[in-house]
Amino acid sequence: MTLTPILARMSADMSVRVRYAPSPTGEPHVGNIRTALFNWLFARHEGGAFIVRLEDTDQARYEEGAERAIFESLAWLGLDYDEGPDPSDISRDIGDRGPYVQSRRRDTYRRHADQLIEAGHAYRCYCPAERLDQVRKDLQRRKLPPKYDRHCRDLPDPPGAEQRLESEGLPCVVRFRTPLSGQTAFHDLIRGDIMFQNDTLDDFVLMKSDGFPVYHLASVVDDRLMGISHVLRGDEWLSSTPRHVLLYQAFDWEPPAFAHLPMILGPDRSKLSKRHGDTAVLEFRERGFLPEALLNFLGLLGWSLDDRTEIIDRETFVRSFGLERVLANPAVFNFDKLTWMNGVYIRELAEEALADRISPVLESRLGTSVDRGLLRRVVPLIRERIKLLTEAVEMAGFFFVEGELDYGEETLLGKKFAGDPGAAAHALEAVLGRVSALQPWEHGALEGAIRPLAEELDLKTGALFGLIRVAVTGSTAAPPLFETMAVLGRERSLERLRSALRRLGP
Repeated sequence: MTLTPILARMSADMSVRVRYAPSPTGEPHVGNIRTALFNWLFARHEGGAFIVRLEDTDQARYEEGAERAIFESLAWLGLDYDEGPDPSDISRDIGDRGPYVQSRRRDTYRRHADQLIEAGHAYRCYCPAERLDQVRKDLQRRKLPPKYDRHCRDLPDPPGAEQRLESEGLPCVVRFRTPLSGQTAFHDLIRGDIMFQNDTLDDFVLMKSDGFPVYHLASVVDDRLMGISHVLRGDEWLSSTPRHVLLYQAFDWEPPAFAHLPMILGPDRSKLSKRHGDTAVLEFRERGFLPEALLNFLGLLGWSLDDRTEIIDRETFVRSFGLERVLANPAVFNFDKLTWMNGVYIRELAEEALADRISPVLESRLGTSVDRGLLRRVVPLIRERIKLLTEAVEMAGFFFVEGELDYGEETLLGKKFAGDPGAAAHALEAVLGRVSALQPWEHGALEGAIRPLAEELDLKTGALFGLIRVAVTGSTAAPPLFETMAVLGRERSLERLRSALRRLGP
């Protein structure tokens, strides 16, 4: 086996083919989908191909429904792919280099493992789990790295020992015969030239005893057969890359170009976790984020256009994206910034388009259909006040509720009228008397009638307006009062004022 360092660099005539290779062990999260986005942007910028491959060889961690979540997340963010499993039936392929699901490629991996064994680059290991566990404990006790001790690397004579052990039905794995000395080097398009000492690497497993390959073999074989030119992945895979380079050397294949993307940290600079907002991508949809806002935010986690521009549309990303501006240092996930960015995108939507986004959220949360004509009148009242689509439920859900509103007397009375429902009832009666016959029923006339009433009742306008707001909306947080009453309409406004009065008793 040659030990010359491999320096994988971009070739001028190289056709760009990149892949996103998630494992169906759960819904894709922020870091995972950021990797998909950077691969997609690079492919689209270079006019290349973006391939999706499901790496489902870890059957123990397989999660039902994970494939659906992967394809739904990609579709929601608009990350279309050129080759991969058909999302409507993953047993069918889009493209001519499939199958694109690793569990359907087991014979391919077995052939390549056998090829390595025959060439002397791999061997079968029959060590039982109990022995491996004891070796690991002994090394840990001696404060040494828990590596395999290469017990089966050269099985003893007589010849045929391997066949005899295999015929006795002993389970075995296939391990790579890692060089005992020398270095393995490669070039990373983000981090530069990187070198590992071979004596720090173990004889890693290629095929498990259940007949499934491990990531190292499967990804290298698939990347080669699928013509992958660039491997863009998270930097947690950096330490695995020398193993992959050794495999490329063993097969006598030219490796792809490698680029390891920066880690994503929480605002406290610890590893990103759920407490920082590292939730499944589809949960961001449920929380009311727009896909274009999340795409913009993720695109800036480790890449920048010019170090100052923060709102970037999809077309600008595709036109401008390049690996030369990807940072090696960790990126920080800031949930507050994402929420702010989402508010910017909401305010940039045309009113009709915003109504289209809000409508299904309201219908889902309220459990009722939404009058689109009414919604179009509501949108201008709330578009400057919401940062999430879901905030429209609290801010404007009352417009679409029929019958009694759900609020308590304490909410209605607030601080000003607490303990004095009689004063609140007197104020509501005065409001009803002032506006019942008001013409026209529009916000200017309503304000002209009600605002002077506060002084007449010896009340601060905030106290009176707060009382009316809860009466007609059921909430202390609502759009401007008089515009709200105008859109709500005369009959519904008056009925809600009367309902509030009835709640206060005689």
